[in-house]
Amino acid sequence: MTAKKNKKRKNRNINLQKVKTMKLAVMMLIILLAFAGLGARLYFLTRDNRNDYQKRILSHLGYNSKTLPFKRGSILDANGTILATSEKVYNVVLDCKVMLDDEKNEEPMLAALSECFGLDRTELSRYVKDNPASQYYVLKRRISYEERQVFEEYKKAYNEQAQEHNKNVSDSEKMGMINSGIWFEEEYIRRYPNNTLACDVIGFTGTDNNGQFGLEEYYNDVLNGTNGREYGYLNDDAILERTTVAAMDGYTIVTTIDANIQAIIEKYIRQFNDEHMNEHREGLGAYNIGFIAMNCNNGEILGMASYPDFDLNNPKDLSKYYTQEQIEQMQEGDGEDYYKTLNELWRNFCISDTYEPGSTAKAMTLATGIETGRIVGNETYECGGHLMVADHDIDCNIKAGHGTLDVSGSLEQSCNVAFMKMGEAIGVKNLVQFQRVFNIGLRTNIDLAGEARTAALVYSEDTMRAAELATASFGQGYNVTMIEMAAAFSSIINGGNYYEPHVVSKIVNSNGDTVKNIEPRVLKQTISSSTSEQMRQYLYATVAEGTGRTARPAGYAIGGKTGTAEMVPRDKTNYVVSFIGFAPADDPQIVVYCVIDRPNVADQPHASYATAIVKSVLTEVLPYLHISRTEEMTITEQEEADNLLENIVAGGNKEAGDGDGNEEGDNSDTGENEGGADESGDGQDHENPDDGAGKPSYVVDPNTGELVNPDTGEPAELNYSYEGGNGDDATPNEGDAQAPVEEGAAQ
Repeated sequence: MTAKKNKKRKNRNINLQKVKTMKLAVMMLIILLAFAGLGARLYFLTRDNRNDYQKRILSHLGYNSKTLPFKRGSILDANGTILATSEKVYNVVLDCKVMLDDEKNEEPMLAALSECFGLDRTELSRYVKDNPASQYYVLKRRISYEERQVFEEYKKAYNEQAQEHNKNVSDSEKMGMINSGIWFEEEYIRRYPNNTLACDVIGFTGTDNNGQFGLEEYYNDVLNGTNGREYGYLNDDAILERTTVAAMDGYTIVTTIDANIQAIIEKYIRQFNDEHMNEHREGLGAYNIGFIAMNCNNGEILGMASYPDFDLNNPKDLSKYYTQEQIEQMQEGDGEDYYKTLNELWRNFCISDTYEPGSTAKAMTLATGIETGRIVGNETYECGGHLMVADHDIDCNIKAGHGTLDVSGSLEQSCNVAFMKMGEAIGVKNLVQFQRVFNIGLRTNIDLAGEARTAALVYSEDTMRAAELATASFGQGYNVTMIEMAAAFSSIINGGNYYEPHVVSKIVNSNGDTVKNIEPRVLKQTISSSTSEQMRQYLYATVAEGTGRTARPAGYAIGGKTGTAEMVPRDKTNYVVSFIGFAPADDPQIVVYCVIDRPNVADQPHASYATAIVKSVLTEVLPYLHISRTEEMTITEQEEADNLLENIVAGGNKEAGDGDGNEEGDNSDTGENEGGADESGDGQDHENPDDGAGKPSYVVDPNTGELVNPDTGEPAELNYSYEGGNGDDATPNEGDAQAPVEEGAAQ
């Protein structure tokens, strides 16, 4: 019985074991099937979503792509001198996550930041504690390579010491390391090695690497390059690889500016400012001073400067011209006054501001008359001190009149009556037409940002009546820019070729290979070569015997014309004085043009202020250009030249050339009033201007450049207001072209 029970129990155990085995087998099968299903699912997921998962893997790895900045192209002068360049700098970046891979690293790394970069240790610790997962935090911007090297050397020395220490100590005693949690981000900043030199021409860049004003703005797309990038990706074997697309640096532009000529120009306009600062009114030596030196045979700008200037490396610094209190007042509210002042300071007076040219425009009037055949050169003109035009008397600049003058003498003594008669002979149609021929009223398209438009500031045939014709003939009633006048004058004396003025001669890449040559462009023929030759003779006589005498540098024969223009309103108070000339007289190579807007003196209307600057500039520039002296020098001139040379060598240049802006050199064209053409018709009776009998003729004093009576030696009595009999203020063009010169930034 017992054996039977045991047998049944044994069979039951065997069956139970079989059931367990079967259950286990089924369970294993289910598990295997589940794994097979999961495997299949994983396969299809990776096959169909491979790129997405690779990106997720990269993100979990903490990978970020890196921008590689381009280097903005340089700006060079004609001799290769660097005027503007981009310098690599570094931003100090902290990656807290990497730094805290080992907590021991925090102490030495924060100590290094504090010691090398002067960062506050407490602030650093607080930031790390509050942002342990931060991977990008800029601690300090735009440090130099030298500053970075200080850190790199500190890091190297510390890590070597730490590694040596850690060889023989337990883990708890090991020193932390300075790891890659501190790294340097590269970028470029713009540097101007010469600070204020050619600031109006060059312009500057903002924080966005885009140019503002001058060449920086005009050639912005040429100077800028394309950023590169360094990024990573997973290859077919799911291995992270890095790829770098290099940055494309910007092109470099080579200018026609000669830094030496530019420096000479700026030296003398700054000297004028220093001599006359606060002289008659509180403020600078003039509201604006502009100077252009131009190759008249190809349109290249050799030098262009204006004053006040500014530091290109710190263009928002107004402390040179204003007190801190004044600056703070300008910055109050929305800061409109502050930014207006800055923009006025940054604008280039030589291309952006307009003014009435005055008697320098007489060269265009005379050239027009000769070219049209309305003036043949054998005419004579009687000047009685005023001329009746359209029932109004328009005064000459010499109250008593010039007497009898021929064509050359009219230009030499800058007689307004003679030129009004020339204008009448030329006629409205011809005068307006040739203003356009000389590009007056049209932009020159010089390659600088900010050139003013003057189309609305000149006469048309419809707006030029008899009085406007009279005043326009001696440069009043319409506005121009300096670059307009320089380009037009160049065509008058170079044979009649009007060249488009330009500042850049070629564009090169970062390897120095030429990408583009910018060749001189002759846009048109303004006058014939024979007319041009005749004009050179007249303009030479104007300097040799006339009002431009004080502009002649010792030993050189030059030609040119002075100008004095009374500004609107015509109140005998504010004047623009100027001189435009060329050298040498027989073979012009360079045109120079100096304009002074309201000199800070008690007696403004004297072009001698401009001729003194021109003389000083040419005395240095002409020898520099290897233009030899052709004229005999007096003992006085030789002494002046020797003194100037000594001053140049000594670096003084305190009394170069005339140096004395107060010298009555040509007495505001010594006998010209390019001031407001004030017409008057009633009030006083005047002697018939055509009756020149008994009126004295005047000659130019060779020592002072003033017009004097040859019999008495007394200076001519001058009239700068053009007031007629009643003294009423009249505007020749009824406001159509009477925009005054815009005021400078700092007064």
